[in-house]
Amino acid sequence: MLSLFLAAAGVVVAAYLILKKYYAPWALLMVGLLLLVITTLMTGDPLVTGKKATNNFFFDLVQVITNVLQNRAAGLGMNIMVVGGFAAYMDKIGATKALVNVCTKPLSYIHAPYILLAVGYLFGQLLNVFIPSATGLGMLLMVTLYPLLVSVGVSRLSAAAVIVTASCLDLGPASGNTLLAAELSKMDVIEFFITNQLPVGLVTAAVIAFGHWGFQQWFDKRDLASGRITQADFGLVSAVETKGAAKQVDAPVCFAILPILPVFFLFAFSKLMYQGVRLEIVTALLTCMLIAFFFDLIAHRDSKLAVDNTRAMFAGMGKVFGTTVILIVCAEVFAAGLKATGGITMLIENAASLEGVGGVAMLLTMFLIMALAAFVTGSGNAAFFAFAPLLPQAAGSVMWQTAVMAVPVQLASGIARSMSPISGVTMAVSGLSDLSPFEVVRRTVPVMALGLVTAFVTSLILL
Repeated sequence: MLSLFLAAAGVVVAAYLILKKYYAPWALLMVGLLLLVITTLMTGDPLVTGKKATNNFFFDLVQVITNVLQNRAAGLGMNIMVVGGFAAYMDKIGATKALVNVCTKPLSYIHAPYILLAVGYLFGQLLNVFIPSATGLGMLLMVTLYPLLVSVGVSRLSAAAVIVTASCLDLGPASGNTLLAAELSKMDVIEFFITNQLPVGLVTAAVIAFGHWGFQQWFDKRDLASGRITQADFGLVSAVETKGAAKQVDAPVCFAILPILPVFFLFAFSKLMYQGVRLEIVTALLTCMLIAFFFDLIAHRDSKLAVDNTRAMFAGMGKVFGTTVILIVCAEVFAAGLKATGGITMLIENAASLEGVGGVAMLLTMFLIMALAAFVTGSGNAAFFAFAPLLPQAAGSVMWQTAVMAVPVQLASGIARSMSPISGVTMAVSGLSDLSPFEVVRRTVPVMALGLVTAFVTSLILL
């Protein structure tokens, strides 16, 4: 029981610190190291063994961080950094904005308010495959989709709820969560995306779209009748401020193809299509960067400007290292601390011992832990990076493939984040629409709850 208490205490302390706006990577790191110290003093087992051991307790403690950093920075970390750098470059040259404009333009032909709402969500979720930043995508949709939704008769709350949830499934090879899930599953990221993540994602997205269509109509009618909202809430208070990702430069329409190219190349030269060419994700992204550079050079006929714009790629890589990659490293140390207590192992063994339903019980346990962590912290990344390293052990204990467990758990992190009033995308969208984040998540919670159930059940059926 002591081991279970230590693990639970570690999770509670980490969640409390993040909720209190402590720097998430350092909070996770400190809690993880504290758990490692406590368990080592209790058991007497060495922290590091083999060639990596320093033969000193304090240095061994730091060596744990070193080992994780060396392991993650060269592989998964490099992939995530280049993905982030490429996304920053697409923002700099206006390609992301061009893609959003092209994709949302056909929606202007739909005049049924709540059908447009549902279709708008699906378009947003499609864009999320190529635009991995939830907040960045939300801000772009605020200046494109949001005014369109309000203009056809949808309330500002309903429109904001759809935009907050547009990236809730966190789909595609550009997502850091997907990259980590694929690595833990020992699968190529595009294969993981197409064969495992996409089937569950498509069904879940369809149910969420239907949920928005039904719930937002019901909320609008009910709140209007009760006086919670007025007719003024069915119109724009003022023009949406263009800031952040929405302040990108205008680019030629042809630039819209550029954010899509990496996914196209990775799919075309994969086990699912043509295997004559072996293409790594970093190679694909760097190739697409070169193509984008020549697009930018030809479009502006200014070599100095085009060369200067490439700086965004490398600055973006550095930024992602200082945020996402470091978060992964610190979260993995936290996970190591949880494992060292033995509490997680006990929980996994108890779930696995349930005869006939061990796999389902294990998945449900990990699923609920992930959903709760993402909701409390307001971060799908922090939650998934902290607990994802436990997935191979959890899946192995019930003789399941890791991917079968990784898909629904990873989707749960994004869905639950969209229910949190303190998530970055919720705060950004609420601020731009002049709404309370608590009023916005009041609209997202029932739809996302439906999405959680669908993702869980669909994973059991399809995977």
